[in-house]
Amino acid sequence: MLPQFLQPCFPSYNLKALDVKRDKKLIITEILNKGDDKAVRWLGEHYRVDEIKKTVANPTRGMWLSSILNHWLKIFNLKLDKMTYKKAIINLNQF
Repeated sequence: MLPQFLQPCFPSYNLKALDVKRDKKLIITEILNKGDDKAVRWLGEHYRVDEIKKTVANPTRGMWLSSILNHWLKIFNLKLDKMTYKKAIINLNQF
């Protein structure tokens, strides 16, 4: 179960239903996308840097805001091919 202060990162999720191991990629992605300093510190206390970096290097399709993904790519000195990047970004104009 995740701490209550992380709820803003997971507005459509029940924190009690999320598992730190099973839902690792979702948790890392959502905290990097929506988390404040406290949430990111929590992330660093519960996941290794290589796990976080791997999640950024292999982004979930349609889950990332472009400015946020760009920020974390820069932080971890990573590059994505154009197609992977394009698929990772949330496209709010498609509806």
